[in-house]
Amino acid sequence: MKSKLTRVALLAAAGLVLAAGPAAAEPVDITNPRVFADNAFILICGVLVVFMQAGFAMVEAGLTRAKNAAHMMLKNLMDFIVGATGFALIGYHIAFSGAQYVGFTWQWGGGPLEQSAASPFLTVPVHYFFNMGFAAAAATIVSGAVAERVQFRAYFTYAIGISTLVYPLAVSWVWGGGWLSQMETPFLDLAGGTVVHVTGGMAALVGALILGPRIGRFDENGDSIPIPGHNLPMAILGVFILLVGWFGFNAGSVLTADLSIGAVAAMTAIGGGAGGIGATIASWLTLKTPDVTLIGNGVLGGLVSITAGAANLSLFGALLIGLIAGIIATNGVLLLDRVGIDDPVGAVPVHLMCGAFGTIALGFLANPNAVASGDGPAGFLYGGDISLLVSQVTGVVAISAYSALVIGTMFGVMRSIGWLRMSVEHEMAGADLAEHATPAYNEDFVEYEDASSADIASIDDLLEELSI
Repeated sequence: MKSKLTRVALLAAAGLVLAAGPAAAEPVDITNPRVFADNAFILICGVLVVFMQAGFAMVEAGLTRAKNAAHMMLKNLMDFIVGATGFALIGYHIAFSGAQYVGFTWQWGGGPLEQSAASPFLTVPVHYFFNMGFAAAAATIVSGAVAERVQFRAYFTYAIGISTLVYPLAVSWVWGGGWLSQMETPFLDLAGGTVVHVTGGMAALVGALILGPRIGRFDENGDSIPIPGHNLPMAILGVFILLVGWFGFNAGSVLTADLSIGAVAAMTAIGGGAGGIGATIASWLTLKTPDVTLIGNGVLGGLVSITAGAANLSLFGALLIGLIAGIIATNGVLLLDRVGIDDPVGAVPVHLMCGAFGTIALGFLANPNAVASGDGPAGFLYGGDISLLVSQVTGVVAISAYSALVIGTMFGVMRSIGWLRMSVEHEMAGADLAEHATPAYNEDFVEYEDASSADIASIDDLLEELSI
């Protein structure tokens, strides 16, 4: 019976792929100067988005302990590896299938000049490349929230799942012609405030909940015991890299090199700066000091909050959303501490909370005059009715629920088979040694520099030598 069901499932899957077939391939018009301008601009923006992985890696490694630094770097590299391959083979074709709910339409096949589904001026390779960076970014959000206790094989499996299935379906609903874009008042999300950040942020929350906190993170009474990161300068440099990359992230999402990209870049900068101000104020009021980590996260929270509406906000709208997001990012970290959720880098407040807030806030603050034609979507405070707010809430809830369901199932299955969390001994030794047999900082283990690989092959023997 099981064998028969397997054969039926394989035949059905093959039928789906064959039925979907390749999209009708038409080349871009190479005589149109806009084709060159748009493709060159989006390609440069795509490079900036891919380079954001370096920023994520530095933030996450800097805010965790030295014994896990190489592990953190490798997880972020793996997000690119899986994103570049899995999104090319599966995710991209789900994302831009044109289906209302779920579909698969093969996008490759018309050569290097083939038109993309998103724009007649962009080629498929350039459009894929830009969106691949987004898929990797969505995946890497979880890395920091599950840091220092998740097994590498579990993270590798998760990265495949989110890059090829979870994130692409969210894209399909919003940017690929799916149901959220077809509502009477379409859901508004320029660059992924919800599609990228809420998808990844909800996955981060679910992962942190299922994994549980790191050893020693909370005492027997549930009180927080901070575990400082090992390199704050590295983390803040990562914030700077992410800030620069975000201009490609948001401005590139316009998908054309027209004059609106300047306004999008300006709102992005204002949102990030206002987020830093909000976090500084919140940190000073709650902790009586301008905390370096919280202010860095405040800038990121401001950037996340502006991502959905960078093309639809006035100067004051961007300032207000960014300012509130910086406060949310700071107080969100303190809230997670109080409820016993261990998120080593603050990924959940920055991405889930600020992403959802910024997306929903458009229901109030979307300014129709932010669009050059003056007929853009109008939020409630700009003369619009409540329909945009309803659409924004609907999109955030739908994508959050979908991400939580699928990622929660994946993590739950991996926990049940013993794949998810490191053993106590390995967690205490650090993932660099326990998972990869390669410390990030060799001077910390200088006494082993003459040892052969056979001498340190057993992690348990090494733990015994270190008296852990």
